[in-house]
Amino acid sequence: MEMEAAKPTIKVAAICGSLRKNSSNRGLIRAGWAAEKICGESIKGMQIEYVDISSLPFINPDLEVHGTFPPAVEDFRKKILEADSLLFASPEYNNSVTPSLKNAIDWASRPPNIWAGKAAAIVSVASDSSGMLSQYHLRQIGVFLNIHFVNKPEFFLNRSQPPRKFDSQGNLIDPQVKDNLKGMLLALQAFTLHLRGGFSSKDGNIL
Repeated sequence: MEMEAAKPTIKVAAICGSLRKNSSNRGLIRAGWAAEKICGESIKGMQIEYVDISSLPFINPDLEVHGTFPPAVEDFRKKILEADSLLFASPEYNNSVTPSLKNAIDWASRPPNIWAGKAAAIVSVASDSSGMLSQYHLRQIGVFLNIHFVNKPEFFLNRSQPPRKFDSQGNLIDPQVKDNLKGMLLALQAFTLHLRGGFSSKDGNIL
């Protein structure tokens, strides 16, 4: 009987564009932390780390001294550099990404651009457009930075539509949304491995 090859561990840097403690978008990240509980054995091998962007100063090249960045920026850049792939939770402000997320993106794009070549997925919770405009703007930014986004599935969530999807602390409670998140994480896992050259993007099997 042919043994199935183990999938290598993937380190995922999860970034939330909202700084609010009980943010629904941050709730999606917390649900991602519990990926093995959501997805069972099928997603084993992913390590999701929430990367806090709240301490990053507003981007200013004057803060770069002799090729070094402020300590908070250096730490952030290191975590992005060491990650195999990215998970963005992107709320929508004025039809675009949030200022805090754009600030983080700009800091990590300072030479050398450490976003380049990484696989990424986006999830969004918002009203009205469900975060579509935010996601498409983020994808546009990602093209310039050479980030490779998962195209399908897409994950948009309108928080105003019933049934209730989050509790008062922003924790994800809707089973169907958890299942959709599972699909996104599995797609990110397969796409990351595909970019490494060892797995197909179609079914996650070794080529």
